[in-house]
Amino acid sequence: MLKSVKKSMQVSMDTDDVQQKIQLLTEEIERLKKELDEKTVLAEERLNRQKYLQAEFDNYRKWSEKEKGAVIALANEDLVNDLLVILDDFDRALPSLEQEKNKEGILMIQKKFLKILSGYGLHPIDCVGKKFDPNFHDALCREQCDKEPDTILSEIEKGYMLKSKVIRPSKVVIAGKNERT
Repeated sequence: MLKSVKKSMQVSMDTDDVQQKIQLLTEEIERLKKELDEKTVLAEERLNRQKYLQAEFDNYRKWSEKEKGAVIALANEDLVNDLLVILDDFDRALPSLEQEKNKEGILMIQKKFLKILSGYGLHPIDCVGKKFDPNFHDALCREQCDKEPDTILSEIEKGYMLKSKVIRPSKVVIAGKNERT
C-alpha cells in the first residue's frame, strides 16, 4: 500500500511538474509571439523605409536624366544666339539683291543654314496676325488701325525658339485702339 501511496504522490508531483512546465512553455510561447510581432513590425517599417528610399532614388534618377537632357538641349544656346546675327544679315541682304542669280544662291545658303540650325532645335516664332504674347514678342510700337487691339501687324525682327525656350522674342508692331469713334 505504501507503494501505491508513493506512486500516487509521484504521479501527483509529476502532474504538478508537467503543469508547471506547460505554464512555463505557454509563457515562453507568449513571449516569443510578442517578440515575433515586434520584429515583424520592425521588419515592415524597414521594408517601407526601403521602398520609400527606392522611390526617392528613382525620382532623383529621373530628375537627373531630365536635367541632363535639358542641359544638353540648351548647351548650344549661346552659339545659336550668336549665329542669329547671320540669319538677320541674310534677311536684310536678300531684298536688296538685284541679280536673280545671286539672290537665288544666297537664298540657298540661307535655307541650308536654317536647316542646320533647325536640326539643333531652332525654329522661328510665327507672329504676324496673331495676338500679342509678352512671352514670345516685344512690342516696339502701336499703330492705330481697324484690327482688333493687340493683334500683331508686322514683324520688325524675327524671334526664335531653341527647343521650347524663347532665345529671342520677336520685335513687333501691334494694333492699337482706333480713336475715331
